[in-house]
Amino acid sequence: MKIRALIIDDEPLARRGLLRFLKNDPEAEVVGECADGGAAVGVILSKKPDLVFLDVQMPEMDGFEVVRRVGPGKMPLTILVTAYDRYAVRAFEANAIDYLLKPVGQERFAKALARAKERIAERSRHDTARRIISTLAQLERQNAYLEHLPVSKNGRILLVKAKEIDWIEANGNYARLHVGAGTHEIRETLSTLEQELNPREFLRIHRSTIVNVNFVKEIQPWFHGYHLVLLQNGLKLRMSRYQNKSAERLGLGLPNHSPR
Repeated sequence: MKIRALIIDDEPLARRGLLRFLKNDPEAEVVGECADGGAAVGVILSKKPDLVFLDVQMPEMDGFEVVRRVGPGKMPLTILVTAYDRYAVRAFEANAIDYLLKPVGQERFAKALARAKERIAERSRHDTARRIISTLAQLERQNAYLEHLPVSKNGRILLVKAKEIDWIEANGNYARLHVGAGTHEIRETLSTLEQELNPREFLRIHRSTIVNVNFVKEIQPWFHGYHLVLLQNGLKLRMSRYQNKSAERLGLGLPNHSPR
């Protein structure tokens, strides 16, 4: 992985020295050079380099002001470069990972660059792990629909598989699950179940009815723009007109006409 580096120094000789060292490293790529702090702020924000070699003393805007203008949270990894060692404490206060004294020797430069590479690799691993965790969390949310519904039966709690439910009807504050030839009542409203069941498998066709689309055999036209949903067990359930678009989104084609 290439490390994208930016050199910021008002002295041409100092920039050439850093540029020469960086070009000798096959893992480094110089994305720009800046001779003043004002230009540096713009380049940092636009090009977003991985690493910045930042001169402390520059006219009009010094290195510390560059860090302040960009913002510590947006600042790339930074190696401060200066002719004076009195800035060492402020360098670490600015979250610099290293501090180079001019004239910069190749050996000392190599050590600073190696430290930067290690820090960038750590950041990359951290970002990868964070992306993986985020993806897993997204998948969990997508798969967070109910797969089983607990029902009470003869003093026992049974777990009914959601995929085995043919349809559900409202019964006051309860819902009646129709599973094959049997029924079960649970203390849940249809509105709650509609949110908790996978919308790709369960469709609310009426204010009092939810069907498992896997058990839908066909949809038949009915009077005044309404439709009837025919289940595989032969049962016919009425569909409200306002649910037509939901059925179409699930791929349940609706007849374009109804009997008069």
